[in-house]
Amino acid sequence: MEGDDLPEGLLDGRTSPLRDRIQVERKRIKRQFDVGTNVNHSRAKQQPQCKVTRSDTFVEQLIQDLNEINDIPFFDVELPYELALKIFQHLARAELGRCAQVSKAWKVLAEDELLWYNLCLKEGYHSDSSVSDSPCWKSTLRDCLETERDLRYNWKNRVGAISHLQYELGKVLCDVGSCANYVIAGYTSGDVRLWDTLHWDSGASYLHPTHLSLGADTRPHVSQVRVNQAVAAAAYDDGLVDVWSTETGQEPVHHYQHLHRVHALALGSEGAAVATASGAEVRVDCPTEKGYWKTQCRAELPKPVEALLLAPERPGAPLAAASAGETVYLLGPERDPRILHSVYGHPVTCLDVSACRAAVGVKSSGWAMHDGGNKIQVCSLETGQPEASVGNSPGDFTCVNLRDSPPHLLVCGNKDRRVRVFDLRAGGSSVASLYAHHLGVTAVQADDWKIVSGGGEGLVCVWEMRMGAKLWETHNRHPVRHVRFRPSSLLTANVPDEKSPRGACITDDDLTAHRRHRGVICLYDFSVDTSIPENVLPICRSGYVESSGYNYNIGLAMPYDALAGGQTPS
Repeated sequence: MEGDDLPEGLLDGRTSPLRDRIQVERKRIKRQFDVGTNVNHSRAKQQPQCKVTRSDTFVEQLIQDLNEINDIPFFDVELPYELALKIFQHLARAELGRCAQVSKAWKVLAEDELLWYNLCLKEGYHSDSSVSDSPCWKSTLRDCLETERDLRYNWKNRVGAISHLQYELGKVLCDVGSCANYVIAGYTSGDVRLWDTLHWDSGASYLHPTHLSLGADTRPHVSQVRVNQAVAAAAYDDGLVDVWSTETGQEPVHHYQHLHRVHALALGSEGAAVATASGAEVRVDCPTEKGYWKTQCRAELPKPVEALLLAPERPGAPLAAASAGETVYLLGPERDPRILHSVYGHPVTCLDVSACRAAVGVKSSGWAMHDGGNKIQVCSLETGQPEASVGNSPGDFTCVNLRDSPPHLLVCGNKDRRVRVFDLRAGGSSVASLYAHHLGVTAVQADDWKIVSGGGEGLVCVWEMRMGAKLWETHNRHPVRHVRFRPSSLLTANVPDEKSPRGACITDDDLTAHRRHRGVICLYDFSVDTSIPENVLPICRSGYVESSGYNYNIGLAMPYDALAGGQTPS
């Protein structure tokens, strides 16, 4: 049989039956072509010869060139260009580079703009662009990869510039929020400040609250602030909520009043939906297509709301998740609250939502402590069914970040001083467990290679995830309440717990707080030139207990660089 002869033929040095068939078919076509050519020559001898013009020669050469372009040689066969391009679409950039060295035809195919455009999209660059937006997508991808490499180097070595977003009126910082290039802060004076870090000369830097137009003598403290690309919102201790447009700024575009202090404020990642919680009351407002604001959802829950979030990527129909006691509710337009998670006697300690999931920190107590301690339950927003249960800690989970992490990772912080990362693809297996903050973890965020965490003692730590090693850290006086990073920047906010400190000295009765009591907002920019020594931020990453260390333009009391042979003194 032919199948039995195939191995023996390969051992004897013969080619495959498919190649033999191709050779036979080519010989048959060649014989037919030769017979047809001889017949045409005999007819041509009987007929008077026609003069061959230059145009005929040009047309024949053009047809031959088109055939060479459209037919790509793939060893034994020749494929059309479109079919060969389909095959090359499954190759990575390194494989395309190797294929470009095979032949001229393969080089033309491997450098097709559509292939490199798709590679750019696959790598996560220029996701909102079209093929015609760049003359050379191969160069565009190379530039993006070089920029990412430089940014990673700057992150690891803390090379960059630092800016303090300072508020000079001497009042205490109450809350901070950020989204993309916008940073918003609220103060005890009732003022709200908005920074556009992309255009520092923005005219909407000071937002006018409604209390100014009402002529109030004293303004209440700001309790919550949030911002996205469309709107900025602030809630006050007297229950008033103001909403501004990030484009027009200055005067509020919408405001409403709660009866009591607003404990939670949330915005979606897109659109202008605003959700607030005061006591057990939850309210969601959203503008209509004509620009008129309307209350989309209003509900009274059995217990006071402790955390409130809007699911991202839902601009048309906002979906709110609220935790109250041991229950997490889902609230949508024109429907009653739906219970997503509830276990009697197990209160919810932290909450975060993504586009399709919710991560709920659950505190175990009593007999349940013997089943593994506190956990984080991951549930589906569509079905309400649990997808994973991760964590096994005696301490309470204080913060969890599911929205800003990669789709398969979940990072969380705990009162037991540890930062933990779990892989949801592998059933919630542990990726990293880092001993970080001695007063508990207050804020976390992670991407595919690094983790940034903040603690109650005021420490901000940057970790390398794969090695579990601390790259660097910074410290300020007050607890870290906000941490958000982008590929080229990091924003941290240390917010004081005490909102009414004394003045500059112990006998000072002035209500103006000293600088050390106000809190601080730091913006780190890592998109700088690494060849300039001045861009190295002033920080030392080593202590005296280490045998060697780094000196970033700081003279240590006993600098190791000055020691002969790099040995520590005895």
